[in-house]
Amino acid sequence: MTAARSADQVVWAAQDHLGNVRGSGTFPVAAGTQTNTLSCKSSAGGYFAVTASLSTSGGTLPRAGTRPMGIASFGILPNVSAVLPAAVVTHHDQRRFGMQGFNGNAQALADLGVSQLIDDRELSAMEPNGPNTWTPSAPASSYWSNTVSRLVRLDGIPAWASPTGATTSSYAPTDLNYYQNYMARVGTDTEAIRQVFFPSQQNNYYQVTWEPDWQDSAANFVAMYAAVYKGLHSADPHAVVMGPTSPVPGAYCTVYCTANLLSTYASLGLANYIDGVTTHGYYAYPASAATPPEKYDTDPNPSNVAQALDQQMRALRAQMQSMKPNMRLWSTELGIRYDPGAAYGPNYPSANQLYAQAAVATRAHLIILGEGAQVTYFFFGADYPGDPGYGTFFDLDHSQGSFTATNLSPKPEAMAFAAMTRIIDGTQTLGRLNGLPPMVYGYAFQQLGGGKVITALWTHNNAVWPNSNGTYNPTYSTRYSLTVDAPGTSGYVESLDSMGNPTKLAYNNGVVQLQLTESPQYIVSSNANVMSANVTTPLGYTGQ
Repeated sequence: MTAARSADQVVWAAQDHLGNVRGSGTFPVAAGTQTNTLSCKSSAGGYFAVTASLSTSGGTLPRAGTRPMGIASFGILPNVSAVLPAAVVTHHDQRRFGMQGFNGNAQALADLGVSQLIDDRELSAMEPNGPNTWTPSAPASSYWSNTVSRLVRLDGIPAWASPTGATTSSYAPTDLNYYQNYMARVGTDTEAIRQVFFPSQQNNYYQVTWEPDWQDSAANFVAMYAAVYKGLHSADPHAVVMGPTSPVPGAYCTVYCTANLLSTYASLGLANYIDGVTTHGYYAYPASAATPPEKYDTDPNPSNVAQALDQQMRALRAQMQSMKPNMRLWSTELGIRYDPGAAYGPNYPSANQLYAQAAVATRAHLIILGEGAQVTYFFFGADYPGDPGYGTFFDLDHSQGSFTATNLSPKPEAMAFAAMTRIIDGTQTLGRLNGLPPMVYGYAFQQLGGGKVITALWTHNNAVWPNSNGTYNPTYSTRYSLTVDAPGTSGYVESLDSMGNPTKLAYNNGVVQLQLTESPQYIVSSNANVMSANVTTPLGYTGQ
C-alpha cells in the first residue's frame, strides 16, 4: 500500500537470507492511498526480504509486530524432488522432526515439514480441581492427523494431589496408586487416538517430566516414574515412556544436564521405568547466535570442550548405553534466540542477526540428529513475549509477540527448517565423518529403504563469529575434500544449500571439492558403502 503525495515511483528490491539482491525494479503509483500488486517469479527457494520506498517522497515499509521496519518477508518452499526422490517411510515413527508452538496451525506445520507435536495429558491439565473428573472419550477430530502425531506430555501435579498444596512439577504426587491408575486412563486414551488418527505409527510416546527442578527425594522421583510406567503399560501395549528431559543434554553440569540426571537415578533403578530418553538441546543459556553449538570444540581447556553440543550428545549417549543399551533418544526442544540484550523494536533484528540465527539453529539440530537422536523438535512457532527472537516466524500483530499469533511472516530460520526437513526427514543417521580437520563439521545420513546418502557439512570459526565489529560473516569459507565414491571413479553429486537450492558438482577419483561456509550445505550422493566406511555411528543408535 502506498500513500504518495503526488505521482511517484516505488523503488523495490528483494534480498535473500545472505543479503544478495535477487530482484529489483520500479513501478509507477498515483497520488493518494492505493494498493498495488507486484508479481514476481523466482528460480530459487528460501527466505526473501522486500524493501521499498518512493523515489521522490522516500519513506520505508512500517514495522509490523515483531518484524522491524524496512522489510516485508516471504518464503518460497524448496522443491528437492529432482535431487532427492521420496524416502521409503513405512511407519510414522521413522519421521524425525517435531515442533512446539504451532498446535492447530496445520498449514504452518505442513510448510515446515513437521510431523510431531506435544499434546497435554498432565494431571494438572486434565483434573485441575479434583480426582476422577476426567474420563477418556471417543477421539474427536483435532490438530493431529495421519501426518502429524503426538508426544504426550505428563508433567504437572495439581494442588489437590501435591504435597505442597500448590500445582507443581517438582514433587511426586501424594498418592502414587491414584497416579498409576490415572496413567492407565491416559494410556487407554492415547491408544484410542492412535488407532483412529495415525494407525501407521507403531508406538505411543510419553514424556514424564519436563526440565524438572526437582525438590523432592531421589527415591520419590523414581517411584513416580514407576507409577507412570506401570500405569501406561497396563493399558497401552504400544507405550514408550521417556524422560527426564533436563534442559542441557550433557554431563558437564549437575541437575540441569540430562546425562548427569540419568546417572543420579540409575542406581535407584530408573532404567526399569523408562523405554527411552528425552532431553532438551540447550547447550548454553541462552542458546543464541552469539553462542553457537561448536563454540567450545576448539577450546584449549578440556573442561570447556565438554560444553560443545556434539560432546554433550556423545556424553549423553554414553550414559544411556551404560544404563540401558540402545534406547531411543529424542530432543524435544531447542530454539535459538536473538543475541543477549536484544529487544523487539523498529530497527531490530538486523538482516545479519536473522542470517546468524538460521545458520546456528540449523547446525544445532543437525548435530543433535547426527550424534544419535532419532527426533529433534524446533522451538518456537512465532515470536512471544519475554524471550526475544525464539520464534521461527515474526508475529505481525503484536509488538512483543504472542503465544497465540496467527498473522505470521517467515524468518530465514523458518525456511532453513523447511529445507532441512525435506532433505533429512525419512533418513537413517550414518554418523559423523571421521578425520575432520578443526572447525569442519559433517554428518552423513541415508534415506530409508537404501536410498540416497545426504552429508551435511559446514565450517565454524570463532574468530569470525562474530567479527570484531560485532557482525556474523556469511562469506567466510574453507575448503574440504569429501569422499563420495570409490577411488578411480568420477561423476557428479548434487549440493543443496541451506535453503534447498541445488547445484551440480563434479567429483574425480571419488572425491568432491567443497567450499564450506557457516551455513550448512547438503551433498547428495549414492555410494552408501563408501560413506559408511568413513563415519562413526553414534553409540547405541539403532536406527529409525
